[in-house]
Amino acid sequence: MADAATTTVPDAGDSTARKRHPVLSLLGMTCGLGVILVLMLLVFIMPSLKSGPHDLQVGIVGTSAAAEEFETSLATAAPDAYTSQRFAFEQELRDAIHDRDVIGGFVVDESGVRTLVAGAGSTAISGSLAGTSQAVGGALGADVSVEDVVPLPESDPTGIGIGGLAFPLVFGGIVPVVAFRKILPRSNGWYLTGLLVFAAVGGIVVASILAFAFGSIESTFWPVAGSMALGIAALALPLAGLQKAFGAKGFTIGAMAMMFLGNPLAGIATTSAWLPSGLGTFGQILPPGAAGTLVRSAAYFDGAGGLAALLTLVTWIVVGVLLYVVGMRRAVGEEPAERPSAQVTA
Repeated sequence: MADAATTTVPDAGDSTARKRHPVLSLLGMTCGLGVILVLMLLVFIMPSLKSGPHDLQVGIVGTSAAAEEFETSLATAAPDAYTSQRFAFEQELRDAIHDRDVIGGFVVDESGVRTLVAGAGSTAISGSLAGTSQAVGGALGADVSVEDVVPLPESDPTGIGIGGLAFPLVFGGIVPVVAFRKILPRSNGWYLTGLLVFAAVGGIVVASILAFAFGSIESTFWPVAGSMALGIAALALPLAGLQKAFGAKGFTIGAMAMMFLGNPLAGIATTSAWLPSGLGTFGQILPPGAAGTLVRSAAYFDGAGGLAALLTLVTWIVVGVLLYVVGMRRAVGEEPAERPSAQVTA
């Protein structure tokens, strides 16, 4: 027979040739991880390096000539650090500080310069404002005094308790999503209930530690507990929704965003006003930053300045629920249709 039947055998070298050399894989992975490391350093360290006073709103009380002279000296001593606003009376300035319309202010009269600060708003900002007033007073040859009109509790004079809430917030939002999914894999209702119950309990636990262990809050236990609960829920529910709608990848991306963006840009320890303007604003859009602002407002300012943060957290909660509902409907649509039961013939 002229032609014999031949069988084509796949060349083992073809698949081997397609495999990437281990050296290339090693170099690629090293470069990729190196880029991630650089980004993490930028995200976590750059905000601190670039932080400081910039366009902080302050109030000035005094005669027209005295206020104008003070504003000129203030701009010379701290260029671009403060934006001034005139007030007719000292009480109006004090009310504006309590309402968080300004971060502090100056009363300029014949006795010298009285600096009004709000240590509960941010020890970094109040310290900077006090230091600047000393420089301006020295330039004007005026005596300078400093009064803290919204002080921190004596048990926590540096505000470490509130300032350290960023990590507990992120932890409280991420871990329950994984834990409750493990123990309640098939019950959507109980799963969401578990997240909400944990958020409420977590808020009470954090407020209890702040009040009874650290002394960081005194008479605002329930407002702080409620603010923390909203913060935890605003983290947990969107992550649960991303997991339900897009699977493990959705959860991973969301958790990484909260950990590596929401955490360092929250500005909880110093407030967002101390961060670079763009980064501080972006941080307030994410749940950790909004929760930190709401907790501080509830703890020390009777809720003043916390409305935007409250609405932000509620929006995240609603978005999380909507994502979860979308994921549930998608899962139902992907279920294989039940096979029709076989007809029994006689």
